[in-house]
Amino acid sequence: MGKYLLAHDIGTSGNKATLFAVEGKLIKSTHAGYDVSYGEGGIAEQNPQDWWDAVCTCTKEIMEGIAPEDILAVSFSAQMQCCLVVDREGQVLRPAMIWADTRAKKQAKELTEKLAGIDSYELLGHPISPSYSIEKLMWIRDNEPEVYEKTHQMLQVKDYIIYRMTGQFVTDHSDASGTNAYDLTNQCWAKEILKAADISEEKLPKIYASTDVIGNLTEEAAKELGLTVQTKVVCGGGDGACSALGAGCVEAGEMFLCFGTSAWIAGTTDEKVLDDAKQCMCFAHVIPGKYVPCGTMQSAGSAYSYIRNTFCQEEVQKAKELGKSSWELMNALVEQSPAGAKGLIFLPYLAGERSPRWNPEASGSFLGIRMYHEKADYIRSVLEGVAMNMELILQAHRKNIPVEKMILTGGGAKGDIVAKILADVLECEMKRPDYMEESTSIAAAVIAGVGCGVYEDFHAINKFITFGKPILPDESVKDIYHKRKNIFDGAYDALKPLYTEL
Repeated sequence: MGKYLLAHDIGTSGNKATLFAVEGKLIKSTHAGYDVSYGEGGIAEQNPQDWWDAVCTCTKEIMEGIAPEDILAVSFSAQMQCCLVVDREGQVLRPAMIWADTRAKKQAKELTEKLAGIDSYELLGHPISPSYSIEKLMWIRDNEPEVYEKTHQMLQVKDYIIYRMTGQFVTDHSDASGTNAYDLTNQCWAKEILKAADISEEKLPKIYASTDVIGNLTEEAAKELGLTVQTKVVCGGGDGACSALGAGCVEAGEMFLCFGTSAWIAGTTDEKVLDDAKQCMCFAHVIPGKYVPCGTMQSAGSAYSYIRNTFCQEEVQKAKELGKSSWELMNALVEQSPAGAKGLIFLPYLAGERSPRWNPEASGSFLGIRMYHEKADYIRSVLEGVAMNMELILQAHRKNIPVEKMILTGGGAKGDIVAKILADVLECEMKRPDYMEESTSIAAAVIAGVGCGVYEDFHAINKFITFGKPILPDESVKDIYHKRKNIFDGAYDALKPLYTEL
């Protein structure tokens, strides 16, 4: 019988379990969804039990027909910048504040003021922002002191699943670097930040390498998952760093664009990379000793979902009748609108913005609406707006890293028209791997394999991915997009004073 590696990709909308043979072949994949609870003031929360239930459901489904003893190891890629607080027994004390939660604006301002005189961006590789974990923990301390008092550990999403599997409180370097409390140079918790935040380091878990084996499954976890206690649990990493490995960016200077619920441009470097304008971030990599410079925007695929849910019920219904994807019908509509969407501009700031704006108050808008604009133009302008924001992120990267080509991953960019718009607006050659939606899962499998000794190093990624024909930018639309990009950037500057009032 063959031997297998099990990867869990614990995302914003659900968990995806993927089973890989150690030779690199994808055997099967399954998904279980869960909800996000959104509220006014930047609230975005999830129930951690939903994560665990999804992991259990997916594991049992994927194990049908597979001998449990043939699973060598399990590892993870997961959404980052969470704040989940648990007591000493690992009991969840309140709903998890996920990456999209931006309510800790007051705490971010307070931390910025207390850090006056310290170059926190140089220390952390990140700006101070309510998007990060430590500011959220400060919010709990200030607004729910009884919860904070009981808090034993602040965990990330995968860390909670590891606890449920092994009973251990841990995190890895990549997830730690997404908390705003991690010293990126010395690769440890940043004492200066914790002092300014007035947060005890005892509330933060021990940091391990992504490939460290945290332990074997407990008997209880093995029973719930349908696995054995011989299954090794390997630490894994945050989805941002995993997506770099899963895209095939192992060597320094290799870059990629991931188009999912959010979207980011990132890559692999040997040194910490920061930009003077502080528009981008830098994470610790899941590959020990390497870094992931990254610019992430909040609403990419989620902006496309918004336009579908708001304007495209006709396409959703028609897709059901035809047995097709609603995205396929929407992409067909996009092709009916010319480059530039007849002058319609969309600012994709539906959930505030991280890179390059770092403005949690920013909101979305359509500009330049005329009587002749049709549904197709609105849909295309959403994709172009996302691409134009990504192009600003790419500009920031290009100050430090020459980028002429990128690998394109993420389910949002499976459609050819989406990939073409990205290539045209970013003026960059794109190539797509054969498993576009599996990059983070592939990374988790490689991490599991390196961790349990199946693979010698991270170049094992080459067992898992091959690439299709490159998508080249269209020179004939370059001038159109140059003009649109200038308007796009100026529109944000003009509206910025109104965001707080709105």
